[in-house]
Amino acid sequence: MLSDYDTASFMADLRELGIMPDEKQMSLFIEYYKILVEWNSFMNLTAIEGFHEVCKKHFTDSLAIVKAYDFPAVCDKDSGWKMIDVGSGAGFPGIPVKIIFPHVRVTLLDSLNKRVKFLNEVIEKLGLEGIEALHGRAEDYAKPNMLREKYDLCVSRAVANLSTLSEYCIPFVKAGGKFISYKSEKLTDEISAAGKAISVLGGKVSGQIDYILPGSDIYRNLLIIDKVKATPKKYPRRAGIPAKEPM
Repeated sequence: MLSDYDTASFMADLRELGIMPDEKQMSLFIEYYKILVEWNSFMNLTAIEGFHEVCKKHFTDSLAIVKAYDFPAVCDKDSGWKMIDVGSGAGFPGIPVKIIFPHVRVTLLDSLNKRVKFLNEVIEKLGLEGIEALHGRAEDYAKPNMLREKYDLCVSRAVANLSTLSEYCIPFVKAGGKFISYKSEKLTDEISAAGKAISVLGGKVSGQIDYILPGSDIYRNLLIIDKVKATPKKYPRRAGIPAKEPM
């Protein structure tokens, strides 16, 4: 029950982001948390288990993307607007975004089948619609005749260098869309090293949003890459190569 959890600090953090969740949405976050803790007892989903820590470091952190993207502007249920979360893991940021913005059509992509089973359990128990969890590698799903250039927005909190992450993610984005990468450090050197890859893949860095996670001293960075032209057909390279041999 909602009353069993102290959600005051979580609500305050969301208000700082300009998000005003209703009671149903808060109940969904609590149910999500309970499923996460249950599954985390027998598989490694997160090192963070306390309710307040999960709310801040996973839920609020996921939703801080509103600093970089105007979701209300695309959340018409008939817009056909779509987002993919690459390397979704335990569903961050895709599921928190879906809870707050229910009309967003979301794809969660992860390479580990056990995590995809967890994501499907969350989707079913929360009664979420317009969201799917897929098992597979980004290099395979971004090929022609799959999900290549089908999305308005690609997001990722996955840990990888920016060159590799760009090769995973930019091919999913249609021209005019965006790829937003969550980072926890300053990116000057990483952006410089990834500049060629981003350009070759059809992207252009359009901005960075630096911020401190509400109610904490935790530094975060959202890197925004615009998709300005189609990705050449040879990219992404076959599975495993982007990580072993970054562009």
